[in-house]
Amino acid sequence: MFIWCRTGVHRAGLAGRLAHLSGWRAPFIVGGPACAQGAACRLRSSRNDGPKAPEMTIIFAMARFALAGIAVWLSLGGDALAQDVATPFGLTPLEWRFTEALALITLACLFVPLSRRLGLGTVIGYLLSGITAGVALTLSFTEDPQALLRFAEFGVVLFLFVIGLEFRPARLWAMRGTIFGRGLVQLAATSTALFLVVYAYGLDLTAAIIVGLGLGLSSTALVVKALDEAGDRATPFGQTTIGVLLFEDLSIVPLLLLVALLAPVAGAEATAASNITAVLTGIAAIVLLIGVARYALDPMFNVLARTRAPELMTAAALGVVIFASLIMALAGLSYAMGAFIAGVLLAESSYRHQVEADIEPFRGLFLGLFFVAVGMSLDLSAVARNWLLIVLAVPVLVTVKGVVVYLVNRLFGTEHDKAMRLGFALAQHGEFGFVLFAAAASAQVIDAELAAVMVSIVTISMALSSQNERLLAWLQPPARTATMDEDFADAGGTALIIGFGRFGQMVAQPLLVRNVPLTYLDSDADRVREAGRFGTRVYFGDGARRDVLAAAGAGSAELIAVCTNGQGATDAIADLVMREFPQARLIVRAYDRIHAIQLLDRGVDDVVRETAASGMEMGARALALLGHDAEARVQAVRTARERDRARLERQRQAVGGARDREAAIGRILPQPVRRADENGSTDRAPPD
Repeated sequence: MFIWCRTGVHRAGLAGRLAHLSGWRAPFIVGGPACAQGAACRLRSSRNDGPKAPEMTIIFAMARFALAGIAVWLSLGGDALAQDVATPFGLTPLEWRFTEALALITLACLFVPLSRRLGLGTVIGYLLSGITAGVALTLSFTEDPQALLRFAEFGVVLFLFVIGLEFRPARLWAMRGTIFGRGLVQLAATSTALFLVVYAYGLDLTAAIIVGLGLGLSSTALVVKALDEAGDRATPFGQTTIGVLLFEDLSIVPLLLLVALLAPVAGAEATAASNITAVLTGIAAIVLLIGVARYALDPMFNVLARTRAPELMTAAALGVVIFASLIMALAGLSYAMGAFIAGVLLAESSYRHQVEADIEPFRGLFLGLFFVAVGMSLDLSAVARNWLLIVLAVPVLVTVKGVVVYLVNRLFGTEHDKAMRLGFALAQHGEFGFVLFAAAASAQVIDAELAAVMVSIVTISMALSSQNERLLAWLQPPARTATMDEDFADAGGTALIIGFGRFGQMVAQPLLVRNVPLTYLDSDADRVREAGRFGTRVYFGDGARRDVLAAAGAGSAELIAVCTNGQGATDAIADLVMREFPQARLIVRAYDRIHAIQLLDRGVDDVVRETAASGMEMGARALALLGHDAEARVQAVRTARERDRARLERQRQAVGGARDREAAIGRILPQPVRRADENGSTDRAPPD
């Protein structure tokens, strides 16, 4: 039997492998040559140490039996399989490593799409891949998953480097209140609350401090990934969240120093001089990194860019990350801090976007590997021994942390809904908890059993974090159509603009130049408040309601511009205006060409396709870059507009009043695209 031996090779053939994976000790298993340690080597799983609760025994047996088939096909590599695999398959050690990599990739390709399909997110898929590899497969690195985890932490390093690229120093300075104000208060408050919980449970003072601080950290990788998927990273909510996470990431350095000070031996021998030396070394490393980044990186990328060898640019981008990380590590600081500083300093470089594009594939790959390694490092034997504690601790600790995050953000003036969302987003524990607990166990500040339980709690909380949004949606009441009271006493103007997003704001600019009295109406309370901060009075209300339009002055307006985003809402408002306020000229934002035709059929006075004007503008600038003079450009744009308008009218006649989009497209007969001739001939353009 060779599956679970850590030090040598045990052979039992296919039957023994299947039996062991399923938890069945069959009497026909034949033992092979003894390993180097002989009887001292225990044939067992590194995840199976210690007694198990009966319920967990059944669960593990069923899970291992279900995974046995996968193991037969994928478990082919690793040093422990050398004598068994090399002879029949003729694989070299390098080929075994490739097979191991293939096994992990195959598991990820199985679990990640399944997890996404079930709505659990990609992270749970990676975690399940790692857990499966640790339980069912015999890979050389499953014997020391912490080594793989340390290697895979490079994904977090690359992740912080990419985040740094998005924060220019000036922008980072502008966010100092969020990072060092809200971030500090939030970490201190959550860590204190969690410290009190675990201290009340019975941990000693030192262990409770470390556990409270470790659990107070949230997962930057998970939260920012969720912000990206929701498109919220650039929003005020996203920037606030990232600012808090940045402080937590930077705090890992003093937290690791605290572990060293609390260590039984190292802490006793530490002197004030050694601590001062460590601080000065860290400052010197940061200054060195800033100097190199400021004065050496751009010249280096200039030289490499002239070679026109993209692979050199990719290698240089990775080299920058590794160099910055090593500088910080040699100074006793964290790899992640070096990567983040390097990213911030490169944010103003002209090569920023190229570097980000080169790093992105590696970031995603290593970040996925990081979560796989987290799953592999989960000590299932510790989970089995402490399963009841973990089951009770995860919801309690996550709830306490989420409540504290909510209260802190309310203290800073955040609205209830956003504070709730922050509480759910940051309630889970983070990947730097693995780093802190591993360092504390190594320094004997906490024992190995407690470290394993904490890692399990962190892992499970991370695995469940993707469900927080669903729970939040269930807990919060349905969104109301109105979230603020409005007084329309001063409303009324020559023109009423419905929808004050980016499009509506641009529509208003020419009217303001001509001093046309304007009234703005928008249904987004946040946008109304934000506009108010810049001195623009925007009235809050739903443009699809007659009473709101009447209060906003639609009855006396000469022109109403519908600039809302969304075809359904736009159509409803247009119909209401034409029916209730026929005295006003109506111009409407169209989603695309077909929508424009349908709006004209409804009877609106004019339509503007949201991409048409910007496309014409870009075409004019393209002509300028090609050397055409101003008069030719103006004439070309005028001709193009006339042709487009004529083409739109022809297509409108062809559509013949079709209300269904697909039917409308089907009625537009295809025509060949031709160059413009002297007669200004028109040709068919596809729906935009």
